[in-house]
Amino acid sequence: MLSTLFICAISQLFSQNKAELEEQRRKTMDEIAYVDNILKSTAREKSESINELRILGNKVNLRESVIKGMSEEIYLLNDRIEINRIAIDMMESDLGKLKNDYARTIVNSYKSKKSNPEIIYILSAKDFNQGYKRLKYLQQVTKFRRNESEIISELKQQIEGTKKRLEDDLNNISDLQRKEVQQKNLLKAEQTRKQQIVISLGSKEKQLKKELEEKKRIAKKIEAEIARVIEEERKKALKREMTPEQKLIGENFSDNKGRLPWPVERGVITSHFGTHQHPVLKYVTEENKGIEITSSIKSSARSVFKGEVSAISAISGANMTIIIRHGNYLTVYSNLINVKVKTGDKIETKQELGDVYTDPREDNNCILKFMIFEQKQALDPEQWITKI
Repeated sequence: MLSTLFICAISQLFSQNKAELEEQRRKTMDEIAYVDNILKSTAREKSESINELRILGNKVNLRESVIKGMSEEIYLLNDRIEINRIAIDMMESDLGKLKNDYARTIVNSYKSKKSNPEIIYILSAKDFNQGYKRLKYLQQVTKFRRNESEIISELKQQIEGTKKRLEDDLNNISDLQRKEVQQKNLLKAEQTRKQQIVISLGSKEKQLKKELEEKKRIAKKIEAEIARVIEEERKKALKREMTPEQKLIGENFSDNKGRLPWPVERGVITSHFGTHQHPVLKYVTEENKGIEITSSIKSSARSVFKGEVSAISAISGANMTIIIRHGNYLTVYSNLINVKVKTGDKIETKQELGDVYTDPREDNNCILKFMIFEQKQALDPEQWITKI
């Protein structure tokens, strides 16, 4: 029946979309729980910092994503409810027609049998062939009636199943709306807390400016070290060409854009690539040629791709910095201690490089500074690493 095909196709489509939204919500809620663990350690230290503000900002964004996803789920369920209602109407209409046709067939069959029994109908044939054809005809009629009965029974089951899905969807909407209200209340509290931190930090303008200048100083030293490595590699290239293996690594690195593993097992991006408005200081911008990833517990840095260690440098305020070459690309891992590799080492994907420094000034969180360069050109690492 047309209604049956319609409901099957629609149900499959909506189930797939709903499953995707539920999985996305589950992952986001898991990420919120992880961010909560970082913020709990901050709360225990009873300190407020720019990094805490950024972590909270990350949580606010995740919360908004959950609320948006819930709204999409509710919208999807409302659409499915409407379509299920249409499908029920169509199937009940089909069922009514089938019942009427079946009833007429039964009545006509009864009248026919009463006036002309089947055995007489067969025996009154002119010859054997005609009798055989009449027998086959009666068998087909019987089969048709049985099929009609089965279709009616199946259609009844489909209607009951659709009504059950309709009831489940209505309950799901009620549950989602309740959870959506809870998430909005949590979001409001987090936005209030974020504003409180902004106001509190706003009274420490001199300290914030000093911290910003220190970050710029460290960034310049890292950039100078990268420039030195690139220049050394350029001089080497004048004497010898890049090996086929190095060229292949560079090509493979480029091919894996958007699929590279994170440089730490887990963390929260608390500083993004590019130029951004300072979260507290008015008319002040920050320029970042990489990203910063904050982890809540002892964390190890790992290579995002196979390559060769080009340089390991100690930079005041940034601990140890490791630069790995992947053909024409460089990845930079800064703020490390207990380095586990040395210059010239061949590195495999996800190989541990060292521990990320646990900073007591940042509530004992670990903050990795991570950068990607194509020769001298800084690239946005978030476009290269996989999405969580």
